[in-house]
Amino acid sequence: MCFSAVFVFLGILFCALCRCLECPFGCECFAVIRTVKCVSKDLLTAPENIPGYARTVIITGNNIHQIGPSSFTEPENITNIILSNNRLTEMASHTFSSLVNLRFLDLSGNQLALIHPEALSIPGSPLQELNLSQSLYNFTALTDLTTALRWGGLAGLLRLDLSGNKLALLPPGMFSHLPNLQQLFLTNNSLVAVYSGTFSGMNHLEVLDLTHNTFSTFRTDALLELDKLGDIRILLGNNPYTCSCEINEFVAWLNKSRAKVDVDAVRCASPGTLTDARLRGLSIQDIGCVVPVLAEVADLTLQTSYVFLGLVLGLVGMVFLFVLYLNRKGMKKWINEMRDACRDVLEGYHYRYEIDSDPRLGHISADSRRAQRQSGISLSQQLPSDTSVAPTKTQVRQLTISPPVNL
Repeated sequence: MCFSAVFVFLGILFCALCRCLECPFGCECFAVIRTVKCVSKDLLTAPENIPGYARTVIITGNNIHQIGPSSFTEPENITNIILSNNRLTEMASHTFSSLVNLRFLDLSGNQLALIHPEALSIPGSPLQELNLSQSLYNFTALTDLTTALRWGGLAGLLRLDLSGNKLALLPPGMFSHLPNLQQLFLTNNSLVAVYSGTFSGMNHLEVLDLTHNTFSTFRTDALLELDKLGDIRILLGNNPYTCSCEINEFVAWLNKSRAKVDVDAVRCASPGTLTDARLRGLSIQDIGCVVPVLAEVADLTLQTSYVFLGLVLGLVGMVFLFVLYLNRKGMKKWINEMRDACRDVLEGYHYRYEIDSDPRLGHISADSRRAQRQSGISLSQQLPSDTSVAPTKTQVRQLTISPPVNL
């Protein structure tokens, strides 16, 4: 009996010793929960000889600056890897290609500056959750990540966390190669606008988190882009919205959108009179759109005045034409008299011009002309007493008749 108890004890001790020998240096292994932890051990490289039973590997708080295909070669059964806060700066090509069962990858809290286009490529696309919060070093890293998402074969990815990366903009079509993505977290960045094509290809998205950014409003193209996502859960709270007239379109969208928006958190940050006021339900008077509305009314009134003035002028013209129609006979007589008077005047000037321009009369002496005037018929006797009427053609011809003159 005593020997059997000692034998059992030695067996347990031997198994524990074997377990300890299997655990990598500087790590803790838990066979029951199939977990390996290497936390704050100042490791410079990823640990080797990870036990085959491990399903979860936690490597955090170390100084591992680079990982590549040689970092994880043996453990094919690993489903979860946490590599947060390791000061990672570079991910080489096919870093996780041997982890064919990997479902969850956490790279948060690093300083990734170089990301190979195929760094996230894994045969069979098993990856479902990717955490890259507070992990991108600069805008170049964002460009590399966009390429990696395109060439990584991540068709099975369901959850992507890019929060806390100080992103100012998102390249168009950045997520178009993630057709099955359901949750996208972009909180705590510096996004100021959403452009057309930003969320193209995301037909299965269920949650979009845009909280804690720097949105002051959403313009027409951004609202159209959000409408394309359908009736999903969109988080827009805790942004510095400026409740001026420019936000009127966004307020109207909040009131009619099919999306499930956290309207209680969507509040005004300025001006001071509307601080912390909910955007949904604000009227155009509240956000300062009264003046433009009055201007539109004034413009409409001015147009109405122009129409009224045109009607009045048209009525006056019709009255004038009607008066002319009633006095058409008198107007016709007056016009004929004026025409005859003008004709007589013009004929008189015409015959005078013919007399003055006749060359045969150029050598007549002054005395002869005086005798001609004395012997001829006086112009005052031939013309009527009304001197305002010019001589007729017959009178002018009579005046030109005179006795023969010796040349």
